[in-house]
Amino acid sequence: MYVIKTSDFERAYKRLPFGIQKLCLIQEERFALSSRDPRLHIKKLKDFDDAFSFRITRKYRALFYFQNAETVICFDIDHRKDVYK
Repeated sequence: MYVIKTSDFERAYKRLPFGIQKLCLIQEERFALSSRDPRLHIKKLKDFDDAFSFRITRKYRALFYFQNAETVICFDIDHRKDVYK
């Protein structure tokens, strides 16, 4: 799986605490290997068309959508209380 990160995602990633950034990299690797890994807790979002989220920690989520069967675009990452706004 090829993962593309938008500039908004990169900006939000840089604002995260360092420990969360490290965990994010681990989850991204898992995601790149298999989008069906149960440790990701992937969920379809109701308020966004064709958007999904995967869990970084219990409190942090990354939002993405599938561009095609081989490519994913990550467009936001933040605390779960803020990321869905």
